[in-house]
Amino acid sequence: MKKLISIFAIIFVIVPTVFAQMPDPKVPQGENLKVPEGWQVRFDHADHDATIGDDPETADIYFVNMTPGWHVTTGPAAIFYHPANTVEGDFSVKAKLHLFNPNGRNREGYGIFIGGEELDGDSQEYLYFLIRNTGDYLIKEREGEETETVKGWTASDAIVKYTEDSGSSAENNLEVKVSGDDLTFIINGVEVATLSDSDLDTDGIFGLRVNHSVNLHVEDLGLSN
Repeated sequence: MKKLISIFAIIFVIVPTVFAQMPDPKVPQGENLKVPEGWQVRFDHADHDATIGDDPETADIYFVNMTPGWHVTTGPAAIFYHPANTVEGDFSVKAKLHLFNPNGRNREGYGIFIGGEELDGDSQEYLYFLIRNTGDYLIKEREGEETETVKGWTASDAIVKYTEDSGSSAENNLEVKVSGDDLTFIINGVEVATLSDSDLDTDGIFGLRVNHSVNLHVEDLGLSN
């Protein structure tokens, strides 16, 4: 893809944050079909040539308001978050995700993260819950440039895989519930893993993690009632 601008840091601030409330997927942050205002994107590695924009033919990452929700098509892997999406204590984060044709790249994960801290610095931390089109899920923790596997790729029949018969996309609903030291990971209403570990940090920012070359519509991202 054509390179529009150069980015000389691993954190890309789309515009200064101006929203005090959590983004509503039914209300675009700025203009619909434009890059959402107030959101931030961080690549896994510094990429001096990566671009984020509203033209899928020229941007390395296509990221726009597309109500309800947002649409993301990645080149490099990245996390996507709005700083107002900050929670602590007991909570439940949910996301409704639609995977479009992965064109054979079935091993690329996508999903949600919680516990985001210092996401714009060298000491970034977050816990992430991903699925992929092989029918597996993953739970990992990042601290700085290091990651630690909490639960490796594990098969689950709860995951809806994209196939030639799926129509335009495959829908999956992810949820992470935090209650005291207990974390419950849910896919399409099915509890696939429960952890009891006070060492896992869950307070902080929540958002999206999308790996390489994933075409994804995020219909919903927020707190479950």
